[in-house]
Amino acid sequence: MSLTIYGVLRSRASRPIWLAKELGLEYRHVPVIQGYRLADATSADAPLNTASPAFRAVNPNGLVPSIEDDGLVLHESMAITLYLARKHGGPLAPRDLAEEALATMWSFWAVTSVEEQALSMRAGPEAVARVLPGLDRQFGILADALRQGSGWLVGGRFTVADLNVAEVVRYAQSQPGLFEKHPAVRDWLAACHARPAFQAMWAEREAEPA
Repeated sequence: MSLTIYGVLRSRASRPIWLAKELGLEYRHVPVIQGYRLADATSADAPLNTASPAFRAVNPNGLVPSIEDDGLVLHESMAITLYLARKHGGPLAPRDLAEEALATMWSFWAVTSVEEQALSMRAGPEAVARVLPGLDRQFGILADALRQGSGWLVGGRFTVADLNVAEVVRYAQSQPGLFEKHPAVRDWLAACHARPAFQAMWAEREAEPA
C-alpha cells in the first residue's frame, strides 16, 4: 500500500481522508493526535502525537496531516488534496489548467479568508460579534460563485475545490443564521455532506475519542 495518511480525523486530516474515500483509494491511516490535546505529549506512555519523535521524523513542523505516497512526503491539507486529485484524476480532478487554477484559488481563499475567522468564533460571543460581518461578506462571495457555477465551484460539478472549501466552511456551522442568510451556501454544504464518502469519513471521525 503506497499511500499513508497521518493524523486523527478530528483534525485537518479529515480533508485528505474524505478525498481518498471519494477516489476509492487504498491507504494506511496512522492516527497521530495533536500534542496539545494530551496532558503530557512527551511522556513515555503518550500515544503517537505531533510531538512524538517518530512523527517529527515525518513532519518536523509537528502538524497534521501529512502523507507519504510512493516516496513523496507532503504536508498541508490543501496541498495534499490537490495533489491526490491531480494524481488520480476522475471528475473530482481539474480537467485543464484553468480548472486547476480555480481549484487552487478557491482552496487558498478558504484558508486565507474564512478559516481563521470561523475557528476564532469558538472563543465566545465577543469573537463571534467581531468576525461575523467579515464572514457574512465572504459567504456572499461564495454564494455568488455557486449561483454562477450551477451550484458548484469549478466546472459545474463536485470537485476537490468544493471538498476543500466545504471542510473550512463547516467550521462556521455554530452560526446557523449565517447559512440561512446565504441559502446557496447552506444548500451546497448540505449536498457536499450528503456524499457517501463524507458520510463514511464522518462516521469514523465520530468514533474517535473526543
